[in-house]
Amino acid sequence: MQRVRPLTGQPGPVGAVKIAPSVLSADFGALAEAVGEVSPVADWLHVDVMDGHFVPNLTVGPPVVASLRRHSGLFFDCHLMMTNPEAYLEAFRDAGADSCTVHVELGRTGELVALMRTLGLRAGLAANPDTPFEALAPHLHLVDLVLCMTVFPGFAGQSFIPDVLAKVARVREAIDRRGLAVDLEVDGGIDEQTAPLAAAAGANVLVAGSAVFGRDRPWQACQMIRAAASRARATPGLAPPVAGEGPAGGG
Repeated sequence: MQRVRPLTGQPGPVGAVKIAPSVLSADFGALAEAVGEVSPVADWLHVDVMDGHFVPNLTVGPPVVASLRRHSGLFFDCHLMMTNPEAYLEAFRDAGADSCTVHVELGRTGELVALMRTLGLRAGLAANPDTPFEALAPHLHLVDLVLCMTVFPGFAGQSFIPDVLAKVARVREAIDRRGLAVDLEVDGGIDEQTAPLAAAAGANVLVAGSAVFGRDRPWQACQMIRAAASRARATPGLAPPVAGEGPAGGG
């Protein structure tokens, strides 16, 4: 019988603004301390997992997730930039992951989501900046989270790609129109200036790495990004037009 580990962290209300600091930009020599500095003000902890195949970099695996889990009760949001995530999902679940996100570019989306459900994980689906909305659309009802990458995955510290906002807006429109309980996340170049743009387009989960852990007071950076995103969501008319319905063009 499959052993299912209860979720450790709580994801919070679907659609609420959530800040997810990315440990990719933290000091790996003092990772637990870095996470502890942001835990009181963060909602999720974002863990970027890279295999050196799907993206040209290597980062962390289940042992690091397990080590962090001993120091944090945050919701662990693991982004698996891997060619074969199915081989590691159970290990991440056992290490303490609450949610795993796989890439739509891999194919096998239905199979991967079904496996995550069996393991008791929340299921996320990611798309690279140049992957169109149409690749995500058939799967929105299957998942708990859609991640629109606002940089090309592989390295921290890249610049935000604003053209992705049209796709974010299309995903948000589809989620709302279909009444789906799905969080919409953005990752890449998110800071006080870009968070409001992403939030206005419809994103509610904001992954920030360098803009948090690159600051002298990372906890304050989280608070400032949250405030900027919340103000944008409260201001009518900031969201860009849905692609295909105005000058934003196709997603």
